[in-house]
Amino acid sequence: MATSTGYQSKVSDGQGYIQWSDEENQIWSQLYQRQTALIPNRACQQYHDGLAYLGLSADKIPQLPTVNERLYQATGWRTAQVPALINFSEFFRLLADKAFPVATFIRSREEFDYLQEPDIFHEVYGHCPLLCNPAFAHFTHTYGKLGLKASKEDRVYLARLYWFTVEFGLVNTAEGLRIYGGGILSSPGETLYSLESDKPVRNALDPIDALRTPYRIDIMQPLYYILADFDDLFALAEQDIMALLAIAKQRGLFEPLFPPKNKQVSGQN
Repeated sequence: MATSTGYQSKVSDGQGYIQWSDEENQIWSQLYQRQTALIPNRACQQYHDGLAYLGLSADKIPQLPTVNERLYQATGWRTAQVPALINFSEFFRLLADKAFPVATFIRSREEFDYLQEPDIFHEVYGHCPLLCNPAFAHFTHTYGKLGLKASKEDRVYLARLYWFTVEFGLVNTAEGLRIYGGGILSSPGETLYSLESDKPVRNALDPIDALRTPYRIDIMQPLYYILADFDDLFALAEQDIMALLAIAKQRGLFEPLFPPKNKQVSGQN
């Protein structure tokens, strides 16, 4: 999670609508068209279904009240407009309330290909389609409730599970390996890299292993975890995740598969 930002979220009117500039809408349009050209046969079917259901388009940045109406009809979720960065406590509080935080800014052209902060393209295009899916929505809600009650130390462990599922998860399907993580689905570079590069390790998802795996936010991921089936998110949500976390703490962290941060490594999100 980024700790500082030069971006500021835009303020909505009394009904939740935001006046986006022509330039901001053009950036959304170009991001949308570029990514939508890449995701066929790469994103999981549940993502495609959600994208169609939400009615997102390349024309302009969607208004969150419109997104909320569709999300609520599907799974009882909604979005919540938030500042460019929020802390863990607020993040977990919102998820526990079935409210997905969306920072209401969009990246500049100078950071068109990569930025560490999650902007509205990442949150709405990357994550909201899957919040229309009951398994994904249930897992995310359960995760939020656990994080809300967790200690500061345990939240760091929980963040790893979120990273390797909601943000950078892959899933096996009858058609082959597919993407469901929003951090991948909003990144053209990582979309190709996660499935087609021979560099990263791809392991079956063991939640204890995921809880023990360090990550960096500013590089292409050296490791991805793979769900055997998308509906396994239901089963994962029903496990005693905090008991699994206790085992992970007892076993300790794995050695990082990435170089120290002071070495320059590029990535795209």
